[in-house]
Amino acid sequence: MSGRLHAVLRRFAIARAARDLIRRQRGRIAFRREFVAFARLAGATPRFPLRWGERQPRLDDRTKATPFDAHYVYHTAWAARCVAAIAPEVHVDISSSLHFCTIVSAFMPVRFYDYRPAALRLSGLASGQADLSCLRLATGSVASLSCMHVVEHVGLGRYGDPIDPEGDLKAMAELERVLAPRGSLLFVVPVGRPRIVFNAHRIYAYRQVCDAFATLRLRRFALVGDDPEAGLIEDAPEALADAQAYGCGCFWFEKP
Repeated sequence: MSGRLHAVLRRFAIARAARDLIRRQRGRIAFRREFVAFARLAGATPRFPLRWGERQPRLDDRTKATPFDAHYVYHTAWAARCVAAIAPEVHVDISSSLHFCTIVSAFMPVRFYDYRPAALRLSGLASGQADLSCLRLATGSVASLSCMHVVEHVGLGRYGDPIDPEGDLKAMAELERVLAPRGSLLFVVPVGRPRIVFNAHRIYAYRQVCDAFATLRLRRFALVGDDPEAGLIEDAPEALADAQAYGCGCFWFEKP
């Protein structure tokens, strides 16, 4: 990096830090004013004790719209709708979002497994430990199965699992093995330009996922793209999935 470019970047960083400092200071001033105004409105005998020592400023939540993680809001909503359409007697989930398995368990029995077991205590939900590289489930035994935003991590050591460049392929082979004939697999991974962001995750091309489940039939595909305002794109074309930087590919496979 040239000395001139380094100096420009340094000035930019200093200016940004100064703007952030001013913004935070203004926020703190406004917070104090609102606390005083609230205390005045509450009166001498407020319904709740109000003490300055128990304050907890939240200065970054005054946004024009409610922010959300598009991957995790949309893929779980998509999967819940798929499970409702499948209407299984019991659904098995491997390491997906805890919000997904706990909510679905309100409507049907769910067996949830994670490499790091979750101490969940809810009716309709059984929670246990499982290693995706070697599932303790019989071959062809699961009629309704999901594994979402999970496989891209397997083998990267992020969650204490063994380092293994082929860990994701082993996990996918296990999912395919335990799936019952005519069973459904809801599978979600990042899609776009294929690469590894070590040790966070892998990003897959659409065709890589389909080829890994070569014996299964793709019933439905949906995409959460880089532009969250596009929402959940049902029946998204392969080219659109591959054009993403970090999209979310939602695959509904069936075993013949």
